[in-house]
Amino acid sequence: MMAKLSHVPHLPRKETGVRPRTRALVLSTALLLASGGAAGTAEAANTGGAVKRTAECQGDWLPATPTGPEVMAGEVSFLDLPPVKVGRDVDWRTDPYRNRSWSMVFHSLRWMGRLVADYETNGEKAYLERAAEIARDWVKDNPRRGGGSPYAWQEHPIALRAPALVCLSKHVKESWLTRSLAEHAAMLSDPRLYEKGHNHGIDQDIALLGIGCRYGRDQWSSLAIRRLTETVELDVDSQGALREQAPRYAVYVHDRLKVAMDNIKACGRKVPSAIEKRWESLKTFIAHSTKPDGFMVPIGDGGADVRPVGYDNPKKTVQVYRNGYVYGRTSWGKPDSAFYSIRFGPGTKYHGHEDHLGVTYYAQGRDVLVDVGFHSYEDSAYRHWTMSPEAHNVPVVAGARFRPRTATSLTRSSIKDGRQGFRLTDRAYGVPRTRSVLVNHGEDVMAVLDTVPKGSKVRTLWHFAANLSVVSDDGGRVVVKDPSGWKATLVQIAMPSCAPVGGQKVVRGASGPYQGWVSPAYLKKQAAPAVISPDVAGSLLTVVVPGTDKPSVSCSGGKVTLETSKGSVSFKAAGTVLS
Repeated sequence: MMAKLSHVPHLPRKETGVRPRTRALVLSTALLLASGGAAGTAEAANTGGAVKRTAECQGDWLPATPTGPEVMAGEVSFLDLPPVKVGRDVDWRTDPYRNRSWSMVFHSLRWMGRLVADYETNGEKAYLERAAEIARDWVKDNPRRGGGSPYAWQEHPIALRAPALVCLSKHVKESWLTRSLAEHAAMLSDPRLYEKGHNHGIDQDIALLGIGCRYGRDQWSSLAIRRLTETVELDVDSQGALREQAPRYAVYVHDRLKVAMDNIKACGRKVPSAIEKRWESLKTFIAHSTKPDGFMVPIGDGGADVRPVGYDNPKKTVQVYRNGYVYGRTSWGKPDSAFYSIRFGPGTKYHGHEDHLGVTYYAQGRDVLVDVGFHSYEDSAYRHWTMSPEAHNVPVVAGARFRPRTATSLTRSSIKDGRQGFRLTDRAYGVPRTRSVLVNHGEDVMAVLDTVPKGSKVRTLWHFAANLSVVSDDGGRVVVKDPSGWKATLVQIAMPSCAPVGGQKVVRGASGPYQGWVSPAYLKKQAAPAVISPDVAGSLLTVVVPGTDKPSVSCSGGKVTLETSKGSVSFKAAGTVLS
């Protein structure tokens, strides 16, 4: 079953300012008119009897909101924000929330397409007439050479709007619509505007393929399929990992590739095998990126409320993706099993955050250590904080300048049934910072050893789930509990001395600067406990023990032993390695 996702639209990519040649646009228009786009016929193609449902107007691209009746009443609602009255004569510069995602959806005209799809179902001519009126007004008020909304001709709204106009063209044959589709095809064909290796590029190819197939223009259809193949091989690696650095976009890409493949077949073309293979491989990546509670781990621009469905569980319980993800769990299909994620890989790009060396931890049916998550694409101080290292469970080199977009290497891994260990390193602060992570299953423990060179000090940040509250903070131990009384403990020890490290700072809901927040959903933020360690020279060991507030911890000669809620656990800390 295909996954359904309440998708938060992407931040519009920066407008390039380039425009295709006028001659190419004139040629495109002529080609469409010659292909059956009759000029001056304002009547609907279907003038009586049952309305034929078309593939172009049905499918997952249709928005759940606004509904057809709402649009007919002159009201639109996007992104779970309050409805907005747009009236009969739409003001296309409307931007009630100063929200770029809202404006992008507004100019996608998918909500206009909702009316056409409903017309195919209910046969009410008024729906089709209103859809044509909305689209005609948009074309009139948003000329490509300027004068309309700044969002009108950005690359992603173009890509999302074109299928809605193709849908309308199945029932309405007017010259203004044909000319506008020609303009869209010219823009979609322009290599200077193409977002290769990105989900926007996939949407651009779906749009161009739709216009090409609608009017029998093979050069457009062939270009779309060729580009799509290249983009998919760039965006999805051979392991199935999405390179956009936000796993929830894998669900979007998987969904859109299904649309693309269906449309290629409907166009009488063969789907390239490379597309099918990468599409299939995404399924495993999505499954590994999903916690035991069914929600995706909110890495990068990924909301904590994304819940994919319909993906089979792989056989492996631990998977290392070369493009920067380690995922592990104790078992599949059990909500109380343990789960963890670790980030490394290429420098930040697309939808990634500065989260390298960051971990998350889910144990005993609960989120323990979490990523702060995705709030919005708005250019705000909070948005910038959510993308920064301070919003992740990472080590910071005290007093050193952070170097954005630094790559991180996974230098060691040990994978066994009951225990896994990994070591990562980079120079994001100008000097090496090394993190070793050990996860023990059964007797649930996560141990993290952070090391910096002589002359430097390390500080670590730990973000707990919002439903956890700090009940004690003393002697190098921080205890948290949830409303049911369940508890977990964070213990910090200097290595190799084994001395307890006290002086942790607990922050919840601070705004100057931001700290102690999580984003449970789009445009939402919630206060949550963040623990910041003191600055420590050499190595700092952090041990997280779920299920108890009194773990007995002993440390001698590099061997650490502790009593968990389910039994005793021992491991060694030697140099920069935990084992």
